Amino acid sequence: MTQNTAALPLDVLSRHRVFGLLPEHARAALASQCNWTCVAAGAEVLAPGQWPDQLALIASGAVSLQDPDLGWAVALQAGECFGAGITPAHQQAAWQAVAVSDTALALLPTDALKAMCAANPQLAVFFPSLPAVDRAAPEDTGTALNLLSAPIRTLVKREPITLLPTESIRAAAELMRAQHVSSVLLVEQGRLIGLVTDRDLRNRVVAEGLALDRPVADIATLAPLTLDAGSPAFEALLLMARHNIHHVPVMDGQRLAGMITATDLAEQHSTSAVYLAGDIYKQTTVKGLARISTRIKRLQQHLAGAGASAYSTGHIITAITDALTTRLIHLAEAQLGPAPIDYVWVAAGSQARSEQTAKSDQDNCMILDDRYDEALHGDYFRAFSRFVCDGLDACGYIHCPGEMMAMTDTWRQPHQRWVQYFAQWVNTPEPKALMLTCVFFDQRAIHGKAELLDTLRREVLQRTRGNSLFLAYMVSNALKHRPPLGLFGNLSLIRGGDNDRTIDLKHSGIVPIVDLARIYALAGGEPAVNTYDRLEQVAQSGEVSAQGAHDLRDALEFLGTLRIAHQARQIGRGQAPDNFLALEELSNFERSHLKDAFLVVQTLQGVLGQRYQSGRF
Repeated sequence: MTQNTAALPLDVLSRHRVFGLLPEHARAALASQCNWTCVAAGAEVLAPGQWPDQLALIASGAVSLQDPDLGWAVALQAGECFGAGITPAHQQAAWQAVAVSDTALALLPTDALKAMCAANPQLAVFFPSLPAVDRAAPEDTGTALNLLSAPIRTLVKREPITLLPTESIRAAAELMRAQHVSSVLLVEQGRLIGLVTDRDLRNRVVAEGLALDRPVADIATLAPLTLDAGSPAFEALLLMARHNIHHVPVMDGQRLAGMITATDLAEQHSTSAVYLAGDIYKQTTVKGLARISTRIKRLQQHLAGAGASAYSTGHIITAITDALTTRLIHLAEAQLGPAPIDYVWVAAGSQARSEQTAKSDQDNCMILDDRYDEALHGDYFRAFSRFVCDGLDACGYIHCPGEMMAMTDTWRQPHQRWVQYFAQWVNTPEPKALMLTCVFFDQRAIHGKAELLDTLRREVLQRTRGNSLFLAYMVSNALKHRPPLGLFGNLSLIRGGDNDRTIDLKHSGIVPIVDLARIYALAGGEPAVNTYDRLEQVAQSGEVSAQGAHDLRDALEFLGTLRIAHQARQIGRGQAPDNFLALEELSNFERSHLKDAFLVVQTLQGVLGQRYQSGRF
């Protein structure tokens, strides 16, 4: 029962160690804003959502603060406080307060507590978790949150500025000046032919001394990369970052809708990816690339702050890895000369799936043309791959502990040898073969002749599709990664070691979903590499129910978002990012959803296990 009389709280405040330091008139003013509450033994004192709104002072009785998931409990006696200003913010959303005996409390609203500390700054030392000031959200928060999912058409500001490809370079420059734009689109009979930018005028005309009366088509980028107007805006960011471009024509079906530029996105923190990629391609040394790579952590913070999805964050962070890899390849070729035969540099693992975060090592390989001759070409590709892998290591992508890198002779082989590798792994699925399949089935071409990888993947999918014996072994191997749920649905924490009382979000949560999606894709012969995309494809092919695929996608997005936010907080504190989440970082709401996500994975693992349990016998 609550009584709105000021006399009792004033007496309590006067005798308190902290509030007793206030002048009498200030204490009386504070007491007038208190609520006096009596709670019976065993009752909840404050619901989790009320903690940030008020400070609770125990006048008599005792209160137990509890975190049931962690098994923690702290007993508070008369004269002690909890709630706003006292209890750390990350605990306010998860801890419960229960009266041990009949208890009387004075409840002080947070605003009154802030006003008290503002008028008496010396007392703020007693309330370390009380924000000093209210920080209003930036005016563009809504824009930032919506940028990455908004359709590209919402960012197109004007009708396309076009010119015939037969017009002169001078006419193009004059049109760009008159329209105050940095590019012009070349269109003939309603069809997009090419693109000319101010950079083309600088590099291809002025620097080369080209005559201004030449046709503008002579300096254009012909058949430029385009985007659909209905695509999410993050795809524009991704395309610009991957290809080091700043202008992309936008198509609405067959109709040219306009142009989107890096400047159109420049007000958003997340678009630093475009400029980061541009800076990467300007570097001429490994040292310069290593210096630039330190900005990746800050980029992840920006993306987390902008509310970017885990899906888009993974693609954007991976695009920067791709840019670093490609630039290192350029530097290797500049130092060693052009490659003597065709090759493709291939990303494996999380880079191949476009699921990287600021905490990633390197997995890669090379597929060489079948004309490869060790005596003629071995030294070149050995030095080449060493240069690139060591360069990635210098940029923070540590050498793979299992040596699954192109610099390892085993993983730098002709196309036909790779065909033999996969045939052996599929036909003889012993433990090491299964592990290697998990790594190298997830592949994506980064630089070189992509057809070498495309043909390999088609052959592999033909071998795995419907291969129940191989798939049964893959399932058995995948089920070694189980979600950390106890018998009664409680979260099971790591015990002991450096990561005591945490959850490994990667190996206990994300990896099991990646494994499930990979098996579905192998079974159905689906070509997608990204886990989210695989789940969309396999739902359509029937390898998993539409509801199951939907639930797994939601679980993957939730776990990925938790992981990215956790790493962003670590980066903000100057710590090295990792995958180990302490439950204290989560609210009760988030913990509940974490259990739900793990339950989804556990359930679908069980379904898959039952489907293939007899396939090995």
